[in-house]
Amino acid sequence: MYAVKEQLRPLGLINISGEQINDHWDLYKGYVKQVNVLQETPDIRRYGFEYNGMVLHEYYFENLTAGGAPLSKSNLKKAIEQTWGSYEQWQKAFVETGKSRGIGWAILYCNPENKQLSNHFVTEHQNGHIAGFKPILVMDVWEHAYMVDHRAGGRAAYIDAFMKNINWSVVEKRFG
Repeated sequence: MYAVKEQLRPLGLINISGEQINDHWDLYKGYVKQVNVLQETPDIRRYGFEYNGMVLHEYYFENLTAGGAPLSKSNLKKAIEQTWGSYEQWQKAFVETGKSRGIGWAILYCNPENKQLSNHFVTEHQNGHIAGFKPILVMDVWEHAYMVDHRAGGRAAYIDAFMKNINWSVVEKRFG
């Protein structure tokens, strides 16, 4: 049985209200509940959606902290600069990935075979993951992640808020 990971709930974020987090957190709790239901009566048609919804939300909430934690001069920063030329170029590319039309996730992945980084847009939790790649930074861009604070057309403002609240120490640990 899976449990809601209360320690991951972020508080005091910049331009992402407690009301928004509470609404989003309730959705995450629903994924945990559904995964547990499917453990009892496996439905392979829904399991990938529900399980990935649970895990991606855990990555998402874990990589947020109030006001962010800076990216240090780490191996991750070096890899970002090597891949995109600069942190700013990576950020621009990641933001554009998040602005892709449709529902889904913007994810910075690491290929564990060669430590190569790449940004991807993943739809419906289970569609678009790169087999074997490790999620390093996960940004939810479904409307439920921002509608309380930024309304239906507010994805760009939400992405700006997300970028101000990244917990880079968590992301750096995921990179290894």
